[in-house]
Amino acid sequence: MIRLLSDFTIGESGKIVKVNGEGRVRRRLFDMGVTPQAEVTMRKKAPLGDPIEVTVRGYELTLRKVEAACVEVQTR
Repeated sequence: MIRLLSDFTIGESGKIVKVNGEGRVRRRLFDMGVTPQAEVTMRKKAPLGDPIEVTVRGYELTLRKVEAACVEVQTR
């Protein structure tokens, strides 16, 4: 099932299938290693849901909810 990274709960993981967005946001995500075929795991969420912390390519990355909503992930 394909879901947005922003909708994940803590502990969920999957493989990135597509990165949406335009211009700076998309480029920023690619520069941080958020690319198709990368494994991603939701680590933490702030109390109000923004920001979130994920593990991508072996390191922890903090994303805003708006950025995470641009990432489509295939869950297991």
